[in-house]
Amino acid sequence: MYSTLIAIRYFLVFGLTLLAAARVIAQSPGESRSIGRWDLEVEYENRWVPYWLEVKLSGDRALVGHFVGRSGSARPIAEVFDKDGLISFSIPPQWNGTVYMHFTGTIKGDSLEGNILDHMGHARAFRGVRAPLLLYAPPEKWSDPKPLLEQNSLSGWVPETKIIENQWFVKDGVLTSATPGVNLITEEEFMDFRLHIEFRYPEGSNSGIYLRGRYEVQVEDSFGKEPDSHYLGGLYGFLTPNENVAKKAGEWQSYDITLVGRRITVVANGKTVIHNQIIPGITGGALNSRESEPGPIYLQGDHGPVEYRNITIATPMD
Repeated sequence: MYSTLIAIRYFLVFGLTLLAAARVIAQSPGESRSIGRWDLEVEYENRWVPYWLEVKLSGDRALVGHFVGRSGSARPIAEVFDKDGLISFSIPPQWNGTVYMHFTGTIKGDSLEGNILDHMGHARAFRGVRAPLLLYAPPEKWSDPKPLLEQNSLSGWVPETKIIENQWFVKDGVLTSATPGVNLITEEEFMDFRLHIEFRYPEGSNSGIYLRGRYEVQVEDSFGKEPDSHYLGGLYGFLTPNENVAKKAGEWQSYDITLVGRRITVVANGKTVIHNQIIPGITGGALNSRESEPGPIYLQGDHGPVEYRNITIATPMD
């Protein structure tokens, strides 16, 4: 009953906010301080979960955007309202939930904070800051690649959580997740790097490689499909490969990924499918939204069976 009252109150407040914002024709959308990208955190019980928001000017009369929640891909926002720094919008559910999500926040300098009524009808606080640009020149020299995977040991890797039993194991240099379970992350963290990784999956399976623990390069059975950001070679929900070079399930495949700041190049099975493109923000399932910080290599193990091998990384030299 209490949560229902909160939801009703939230709907009323949000509705009044939209009506007020819709009447502010004199305020130019181009002057809105909400324009830009925001790294957000949403409160879930005793922890803060990463979210992301982008607000853009559409023509000269409207604000639109994209939103990334705790899971799923970037969601389009049809219209963002700004009433004197009070930002609001709503989007329908994607995978889970039964109601529209409603977002209201207040800008204070380069910070944004407020409340979300989520797709399950729960009211949650959020906080956030403007996302860093991370646009800078690549290093002049790289180190020699070093292996991240030992021949018969998980040394250097840890499960994302201890709540779920670890299903990963290494044998003869092959890292295997035979059944869906926990995700796996490196103990070491990296900022800019060149990553080589080989992978194999059975028919219909799905995994992913998170760079800095925030940006998922998709690993999925995608043979014969049209190129898409959600298929092999794509930066999930954001960047579409120029060609689908996926092999048939059961064959070993490879990525050579260069990440410098916010720019990424993906070479899949020997072909450059994404070249020096800008990653807008974190993807669903990220470990955190602190984009200015280094992070681990994180392998998705909660979707389907997958194998990895020959994982090496090179980093900038001083």
